[in-house]
Formats: sequence, structure tokens, C-alpha cells
Amino acid sequence: MSVESLEIAKTRYQAGKAAFENGQYREAIENLEKASALLAPNSRLAGEVEIHLVTAYEAAGRTDDAIALCERLKRHAHFEIGKQARQMLYILKAPKLKRPSEWMTEIPDLGALSDNELKISVPAKSTKSSVQQKPKPAEPEFVDLSQVNTRDNRFIWVALIAIALTISYLLWLNFSGTPG
Repeated sequence: MSVESLEIAKTRYQAGKAAFENGQYREAIENLEKASALLAPNSRLAGEVEIHLVTAYEAAGRTDDAIALCERLKRHAHFEIGKQARQMLYILKAPKLKRPSEWMTEIPDLGALSDNELKISVPAKSTKSSVQQKPKPAEPEFVDLSQVNTRDNRFIWVALIAIALTISYLLWLNFSGTPG
């Protein structure tokens, strides 16, 4: 394989991945198939290209082609490619679950509408600002300290005494255990 065909294959591979990410599955399949044809069948790069080709086939609704390619890739020379192919094959052959119709949203086919029906009327802008302003955060209430009960709380005294006793006991244990 020449360096030139390897570079063309890498370019096609990147173009195929970009097309797939943009939802252009037919274009992705074309680029990935051309890249695969330029590469040695058992090379790691060819395996990666064909793994992406499996996902493109599935996205384009060509599940049978995806399954056939996975079956072939299971026996690929590189272990990781074969492992990925087996995992994808398991997913592709899994039974399809039926979704209740209330889970689905029907998207109308706009291709069947004429140009006149596609025009959308835009409401006229009003002179008032259509952007709603966020409400200001509420300011904290100030508390009159003369109204606050400042008497000593018995709990604080009980807690302080308990802490003092605990520390005293620990100090006593520490110093009583060492010979003087």
C-alpha cells in the first residue's frame, strides 16, 4: 500500500466520521466504504474504519449490512477490533422493544407541504421589551438586636462543662499513666 493511498484513506475516514456526527449517514457510508477499500483488510486502521462503518450502516437503517460486517470483523487480526465487533453484534441482534405510542412524538413530514404552506408568519414586534426582567433578589431582613433574647442558654453551659470534664479526664489519663 502506498503512502498516498494511506493518506487518502485517512482523509476519507475523517470525512466519514464527520458526516456521521452531522447525521449525514449516506455520505458517511460512502466515505467509510472508500476508505476501507484503500486499506489492507487486516490492518488496525481498516478495522477501526469498518467499526465506524457498522454504526453508519445501523444509523442508515441497513441493519443486515451492519450484522454481516460485524460477523466478518469478529475474526479480525486485531483482538480489540474483534472484541468490539462481538459486542456490537450482540447489540444488533438483540430483540427490538416496542415503545408505547404515548412515548413517541410524531414529527410531521414537511417535504409534502407546498412553499406557500411552509411560510411561517412572524408576529410583529411590540415596542415594549419582550424580554422579561428577572425579579430582584429579596433583601435580607434586619433584626433589631434589642428584641433578641440574649439570656444565657443552659445548653451552652452544659456543653462547656461536658467538654471541660472530657479534656480534664484525658489529661489525667495521659499524666497518670507515666511514671513520675
